[in-house]
Amino acid sequence: MDAMVVKPYRIRLPGINRRIAMHNPGGRRFIVSVLADKNTDTSSLSTSHDDESKNVIYQDSFYDRLAINHLSQSLQAATGRKSKKSGYDGLVEAATMASRRFSPIEQREVVIQTLLTAFPKPILSLIKIIAAPSKFTREFFATFTTIFFAWLVGPCEVKESEIDGRKEKNVVHIQKCRFLEESNCVGMCTNLCKMPSQMFIKDYLGIPINMVPNFDDMSCELIFGQEPPPQDMDPAFTQPCYKQCKEINKHKKICIN
Repeated sequence: MDAMVVKPYRIRLPGINRRIAMHNPGGRRFIVSVLADKNTDTSSLSTSHDDESKNVIYQDSFYDRLAINHLSQSLQAATGRKSKKSGYDGLVEAATMASRRFSPIEQREVVIQTLLTAFPKPILSLIKIIAAPSKFTREFFATFTTIFFAWLVGPCEVKESEIDGRKEKNVVHIQKCRFLEESNCVGMCTNLCKMPSQMFIKDYLGIPINMVPNFDDMSCELIFGQEPPPQDMDPAFTQPCYKQCKEINKHKKICIN
């Protein structure tokens, strides 16, 4: 595999068997793009995601770091695997280890167990009792998500949709999902985020939610109050994984199911 050190600007190379390292004398990392190996069959891999786009640089606050480490430690406890990394890198590594060790169904169960560990069950039960499904509840959950969970998914905003002929601000629009961007894997998105989150929020908080990822631009919409489609009819499960997916390139793994 060839390597090229260039100044910090974007460059397009014609071949796919290249590794481009963006170098900055100040030490600030830009982007490393690793494309498919020549022995990898790329016919079923997605080319929708922009290979040249830069990763967003996050400046996590003290609260953000606490929340990230708490969730990471909870996930590591559920999987029985320890990550040597800290911060969001440690969370992604713990999720990656879970995706390698467990089947898609087991991955979802691990995440639900992780969330039950991270959020005390009595509090969840209380929320389910006092927050009966209603316009107020759906809008409250949407607003709450944008305020308290941007550290997990990235910048997001509340948007409007229509339920039973009425307008409600019940949709969270994630501009570019931090977890999908860092993991760079469609299977980790669907099995470690979308499906277990939908199940957890409905079963333990009492409100249905449909999470609709856009794998072209890595955005996502969380629609509170909308039942998700069955998996065999869900468009998220017809999407091939990215060519840059580390699990495919390193382990020749089929990421999606």
